Amino acid sequence: MSDIINLDACGLEPPEPMERVLEALSTLGAGDRICMLIDREPRPLYPILERNNFSYETTARDDYLFEILIWHKQ
Repeated sequence: MSDIINLDACGLEPPEPMERVLEALSTLGAGDRICMLIDREPRPLYPILERNNFSYETTARDDYLFEILIWHKQ
């Protein structure tokens, strides 16, 4: 069974959103996903995810928030 970790980083000042998502990544089990909600696109996060063998999907929502779904590459 896979879990989804919801991480709301809206309104947090840098570097706190990055620190929180990196901490969550360190606990992510196989098959689990992180769903991060943030009020600006976290472009510096993408290369970190790619270097550490994570996949991600970013959705720009109608309410001007970004939803980033992150999981381990297979």
